[in-house]
Amino acid sequence: MLFRQLLDPETSTYSYLLADTASREAVLIDSVREQVPRDRQLVEELGLKLRFALETHVHADHVTGAGLLREALGCQIVVGERAGVLTADLRCQTGDVIRFGACALEIRETPGHTDGCVSFVCHEASMAFTGDALLIRGCGRTDFQQGNPRTLHRSVHAQLLSLPGETLLYPAHDYKGRTATTVAEELAFNPRLGSSRTIEDFVSLMDGLNLAYPKRIDEAVPANMASGLTEPEAIEASRHVGDGWAPVMRTTSGVPVVLGDWLADHAQNVRIVDVREHIEFCGPLGHLAGAELVPLSKLAEASSDWSREQPLVTVCAYGTRSGKAALSLYERGFSHVASLHGGMTKWSEEGRPAVEVLGDRTRQDAEAFAGMGI
Repeated sequence: MLFRQLLDPETSTYSYLLADTASREAVLIDSVREQVPRDRQLVEELGLKLRFALETHVHADHVTGAGLLREALGCQIVVGERAGVLTADLRCQTGDVIRFGACALEIRETPGHTDGCVSFVCHEASMAFTGDALLIRGCGRTDFQQGNPRTLHRSVHAQLLSLPGETLLYPAHDYKGRTATTVAEELAFNPRLGSSRTIEDFVSLMDGLNLAYPKRIDEAVPANMASGLTEPEAIEASRHVGDGWAPVMRTTSGVPVVLGDWLADHAQNVRIVDVREHIEFCGPLGHLAGAELVPLSKLAEASSDWSREQPLVTVCAYGTRSGKAALSLYERGFSHVASLHGGMTKWSEEGRPAVEVLGDRTRQDAEAFAGMGI
């Protein structure tokens, strides 16, 4: 099996290229958007066919290149089932297997850093790719994105540190120049998760870290929920007769959209549904006055008793998730539905007002919203 470890020095992120040498089929784990030209060049130079772009979790420190790789190379995007990334092609869970040529990666869910974390185990090469769940002599933080120290301790010990001692472990990051470790090393020397640490020790340690809020989380999380595709699609005037309720445009992939100018003038006459996650709704981009928060994963259930005739506009950060939401609603009989073109990012760039909840209050309100299950 061909193996390459690649580094993004700006964020200390490791990406991993694996390929079957006979078929030339390949996978790339945890790509970085700024490094897509480098990764494409390597794939092409080595004569590989990239079949899958794999994500260990929804990253908070960099934007994935998975969406750009799919557009350029035709690969499929794979994320954990519980990550909530509905722009992915495949959503995996424990026991699933990703095959490329004669090679295979077993999926093991390893939540605790985020709820949707997965690790990839290559048994034939005695290798595991652990994302942020297990780092070299450390682990990912547990104080945001549904993090939970008890969950992390249990999943790392059950799914990773239970592997044979000689298994090589490759994390998503290292900040001291280290490239790999082994199960035996981490059991012996990991000061957080080693065999000498009880779960109560670990919970106490993690709860007392008081870490700074991640610098890029407000940019990275919404972008990664859209597989890194943040540029609005090209649009043209719609020819669909049913779109006559508004000056609806259509993107190149057929999504009905309305522009910010029109929505600003007609907001009081339409139902505005924001399909982002709770922390984004309360984040720096803010949200539209009067918008209802219905995360995309809950939209089908929430909309079951809504009027199919009422004009409805879906909103997200960039327009990717809201586009999927609009198409889904359209297919289920909503006759007057469109997505806000470019999402809250374009709305903000064009200088339009939004309800802002900033600073520490952002995180407090986000947690409060999440606690109420709205």
